[in-house]
Amino acid sequence: MAEFLTNYLNPSWPAYLLVALVQCGLMLALVLAVAAVATWAERKVSGRIQDRLGPTRVGGRFGWLQPVADGIKLFTKEDTIPAGADQMFFRLAPYVSFCASFCIFLALPFSNGWVVQHVNVAVFFILAVAGLEVFGVILAGYASGSKWSLFGAMREAAQMVSYEVPLGLAAVVPVMIAGTMDLVAIGNMQAGWIHNWFIFHDPFTFGIFWIYFTCTVASVNRAPFDLAEAESELVAGFMTEYSGFRWAIFFMAEYASMFAVSGLAAILFLGGWNGPLPVASMLGLTPDIHPLAGYLGNLLGACNFLLKCSLGVVAMMWVRWTLPRLRIDQVITTCLKYCLPLAAAMFLGAMLWTYLLPGGIGLRSQPLGLVAEETDVHGGLPQFSRRDSSDLREKRIGRENGTVPFGNTTGRELLRSEGGH
Repeated sequence: MAEFLTNYLNPSWPAYLLVALVQCGLMLALVLAVAAVATWAERKVSGRIQDRLGPTRVGGRFGWLQPVADGIKLFTKEDTIPAGADQMFFRLAPYVSFCASFCIFLALPFSNGWVVQHVNVAVFFILAVAGLEVFGVILAGYASGSKWSLFGAMREAAQMVSYEVPLGLAAVVPVMIAGTMDLVAIGNMQAGWIHNWFIFHDPFTFGIFWIYFTCTVASVNRAPFDLAEAESELVAGFMTEYSGFRWAIFFMAEYASMFAVSGLAAILFLGGWNGPLPVASMLGLTPDIHPLAGYLGNLLGACNFLLKCSLGVVAMMWVRWTLPRLRIDQVITTCLKYCLPLAAAMFLGAMLWTYLLPGGIGLRSQPLGLVAEETDVHGGLPQFSRRDSSDLREKRIGRENGTVPFGNTTGRELLRSEGGH
């Protein structure tokens, strides 16, 4: 889109600025919608688990307008700042947390090519940016001028630092199988039937998916790991002194992070935007048929991806209202004595399995993730692809004729076919 607008705008920077603002606006609207729907779903899920009905009065029988009522209440509520608080940092802390959660969506693809910024190291970028949310929590606890807020912030810091290690190990396993940190490439590798999903690649990847889920529940500060805002011990943890709109910003950041880590899990383990059946291919919704058909196929994939993210968020809510809260020593013990050793063992097992049986458990005859780094002729960025055929001569001739993209053959195969070293 930006390249199209540059034909009509000179200089070209306003075109890129306009496209960036539109993309950020769309992502912000998505985050706000996720927060609104998640607050309603939280009430309904907790009500059903506790044998209640949840919201039933505002907006009809199912309480559809409850998020609107909550938003109006929070926007009009008095915004107080404690006398002993550091006012500048106190005001800044909620936005630091929200910006960290919001930036995750910049590199999170919703379908094939539907991403704000295509980053070839998207997995690393998302994990790095997601860890920045803790700075807002620490800043809120420090700036509140309250020992209870500070205790909650320090608990959150210890918890986040601890669980980032097994979380990173869990995310590395699909990266190792795929041979790339490009989320778009990882999602496309799982196209086809359900046995192509990475979670079914081997038993170790299946096991580490549940370690990933446990660590993400802890990383987004959800029960039973919500010690940073334990109501029974610390009133509300680092949010004790917050009210009104700034309090709502913290919760928007939490729900946005839940949706983002669920989306990352969907891409790394659960096929991304690909369903259990290749419905788009069966219906002919591919760009090879027509550009409009390709758009409809991507739209179907985006709906599939949003459904998987929503199921992940509901699963976190289900866990919250089912399991009791852990003590802080139990939280750290769960990480260091269970999640971390299990993640390391699963990583080693998946590595050996990928080496011995690169095709996985499924019906593949070709390796799933034997890839090689190749060079993008446009930007010089490393690109990755997967081997899906053994007829290298036809591919090389096709690339010379412009009919076969370079990315369908690994560098190792190309060297072997041409007699290289």
